[in-house]
Amino acid sequence: MSAASHNAPSDSYTGPRILILDFGSQYTQVIARRVRECQVYSQIVSWKTSAKEIKSQPVKGIILSGGPASVYAKNAPHVDPAIFKLGVPVLGICYGMQLMGHHLGGKVEHSTEREYGAGKFVARAGCPLFKSLPRTLDVWNSHGDKITKLPPGFRSAGHTENSPSAAIEHPEKHFYGLQFHPEVAHTPRGREILENFVTRICRCPQEWTMGSFIENACEEIRRQVGNEKVVLGLSGGVDSSVAAALIHRAIGDQLTCIFVNNGLLRSREAQVVQRVFGDHFHVKLKYVDASERFLSKLKGVTDPERKRKIIGSEFVRVFETATRELKAEEKKSGGRGSQYRFLAQGTLYPDVIESVSISGNPAALIKSHHNVGGLPERMKFELVEPLRQLFKDEVRQVGLQLDLPREIVHRQPFPGPGLAVRILGEITPERLRILRDADSIVVAEMKASDWYYRVWQSFAVLLPVRSVGVMGDERTYEYTIAIRIVESMDGMTADWVRLPYDLLARISGRIINEVKGVNRVCYDVSSKPPSTIEWE
Repeated sequence: MSAASHNAPSDSYTGPRILILDFGSQYTQVIARRVRECQVYSQIVSWKTSAKEIKSQPVKGIILSGGPASVYAKNAPHVDPAIFKLGVPVLGICYGMQLMGHHLGGKVEHSTEREYGAGKFVARAGCPLFKSLPRTLDVWNSHGDKITKLPPGFRSAGHTENSPSAAIEHPEKHFYGLQFHPEVAHTPRGREILENFVTRICRCPQEWTMGSFIENACEEIRRQVGNEKVVLGLSGGVDSSVAAALIHRAIGDQLTCIFVNNGLLRSREAQVVQRVFGDHFHVKLKYVDASERFLSKLKGVTDPERKRKIIGSEFVRVFETATRELKAEEKKSGGRGSQYRFLAQGTLYPDVIESVSISGNPAALIKSHHNVGGLPERMKFELVEPLRQLFKDEVRQVGLQLDLPREIVHRQPFPGPGLAVRILGEITPERLRILRDADSIVVAEMKASDWYYRVWQSFAVLLPVRSVGVMGDERTYEYTIAIRIVESMDGMTADWVRLPYDLLARISGRIINEVKGVNRVCYDVSSKPPSTIEWE
């Protein structure tokens, strides 16, 4: 992943890969995931990446992503034309196909018949992209331009109702273009199209597995860290837990995890983390109860971004103090107290994408992320981020191979700021008590009904809304709980889950009956986009 485009460190994986040039498509990350599902490593880089840079890497093929621009528009992003002289296969998707046509001598124009949504595609027989697939395919379109004149050496590889060249190919140079999106779920056989490109046309070895990743990651961690010591802020979530297990596999007792109780954790969170990592894995663990300190700083704060900033900066201060104590303890025992040079984080690639500003990447800032944004220079830590190349589903696979328990590996994502961003308005001990109790019921009922592991996230949100109710013939005026349950592949997009009515009724009934201070429960039926998964 290019630091220029995605604010990411240089890629540490050294094996063969498919390079994806990102032109700002909302589906670029999905393309990368689909390629990896073929057990081939994919790497996303900026559209500005030069042919010279690409030539220095073991690139077996290139995919040009889609994007929101038109190739003929002012300031539209353009590929380095020398890429087409590297001698590797190229696949252009939507805008990427139009770029290919534009740079290689074809003509791209605005279409009078725009294609958005579902469509039918008819493939030309003999094109290797569609080998072993039916001639007619359901596809997903999202474009207003099309190629009206093919570049020299190209021919149509298939058509839709409105486009005679919905797929194009240059068989001798192994250049291909698709006007539709094969990466999305709405193109049901799209993964097979990408697999044909990656394995048949590019001849990529299918050696990207989580077993090979663990082996390579451990070598990289040992190379980076040497004999120095590493601290990791353990939250109990999937990402930091897998990072801890992976780093512990690589360097053993050189790792110390610091678990900070910020007072914003779920019920029994502290006990579970200490049991799994301290007792089961025997990872060195320092527990810090700073709940009163955090709640004091958050008193009266209602703005969600301010909450995040306060929690982030306070975490840094608590972490600094805990690290100084570790150094002092080690010095006292005869070691070198300054050995803690490295800070490990469970940062994933989507974490980085969602936090990058629009000036650095076409993805706009949605909300700040707790793992991204840098540390104060005074901390003088070097970062160890072994999961930064991975998507969430890959992280879970790594966790299983490292023998982490299912309750950790398949735990649903939990925000870094904790329950603070699930309480709209001011954070108080009473509101935290209400939300914890309600959230425990949601989790318990989802697990009891076997729905917990079938969805991406399921949780309660406390709204700053009181309404009139009746309990035991008496008027009540109490809080409202919203239930948020979504399905997703990687958190980039999500849809609300059509949960059975009897389960919803059971959750609602239990919350109203058992959680003091609540008399109304609502169900959130919005998708991402336009909403985000978390409410703040």
